[in-house]
Amino acid sequence: MDETVVETRGLIKTYGRVEAVRGIDLAVHRGEVFGFLGPNGAGKSTTISILCTLLSPTAGQALVAGYDVTRQPGAVRARIGLVFQDPSLDDQLTARENLEFHAFLYNVPRAERRRRIDGVLEMVELTERAGSLVRTFSGGMKRRLEIARGIVHYPEVLFLDEPTIGLDPQTRNRIWEYLHALRRREEITIFMTTHYMDEAEQCDRIAIIDHGQIIAQGTPEELKAGVGGDVVTVTTRNPALAADEIRRAFELEPAVDGSNLRLEVADGASFVPRLVRDLTVPVSAVTLSRPTLDHVFLKLTGKAIRDEEVDQKDAMRMMHQRWARRR
Repeated sequence: MDETVVETRGLIKTYGRVEAVRGIDLAVHRGEVFGFLGPNGAGKSTTISILCTLLSPTAGQALVAGYDVTRQPGAVRARIGLVFQDPSLDDQLTARENLEFHAFLYNVPRAERRRRIDGVLEMVELTERAGSLVRTFSGGMKRRLEIARGIVHYPEVLFLDEPTIGLDPQTRNRIWEYLHALRRREEITIFMTTHYMDEAEQCDRIAIIDHGQIIAQGTPEELKAGVGGDVVTVTTRNPALAADEIRRAFELEPAVDGSNLRLEVADGASFVPRLVRDLTVPVSAVTLSRPTLDHVFLKLTGKAIRDEEVDQKDAMRMMHQRWARRR
């Protein structure tokens, strides 16, 4: 049986009359990559704040590495790594100095520090830049250093908030190579948030959260299988009229997202010619595809996932400040 390393039971967090988290149950297994997806304000950051001991739950229980986040916060903090969405390195220090300071804070034995720092620098391919000031690093190099810093104390669980946001595709792919290598070598558990659906495909399992509640969990393939059949997307200047015609002619209920209508059909190849023939509304484009996580998200929440807004970034900055104070 898989060992559970992150677990929540009926987790609730309220702010006055607002329920940010509404009875979340989670079980994350040791060594897996677990993705947390949801729109802005869904409760992702609040949940992670509780798991990282930055917030106290209103009700329910959360365990990380077997320790209660409320009753044993010090034990939890000693066993986790945390990489924030916003940069949090000291760019007036070198890469090695950033890692040395972090190792000191986490009480890594002096005799062990150099070996561990050398090891994580090698893993993220920054050995040759160990003595360089961080202010001279590119965005991708800084992100790699932040990941190295998050693991230098050998955490059992690494929490990542939007680990590759703002990076180019090639750098994003390299970051994931490092993370998968780390997971294989150290059997570390990775708990991450992301709004990149291709990045979510990297996860072993995913939980989709909306309005403070988890509305679906499973592997990427399991979630996509729940969409069913093929996905047909129709782009038109009059989506409301096109939706009415589709309901009458095909007895299907399209999902409307701006000027796009999404349909789930058993056989898209035979359906598309009939759709184009029977619609009287001018159509700009028709695409046929297999279900993706974008389709899953749209079906479950009724909206497409977007880039997080500024207020979400502000919330993460507050998380970082709380974390720094508690260290």
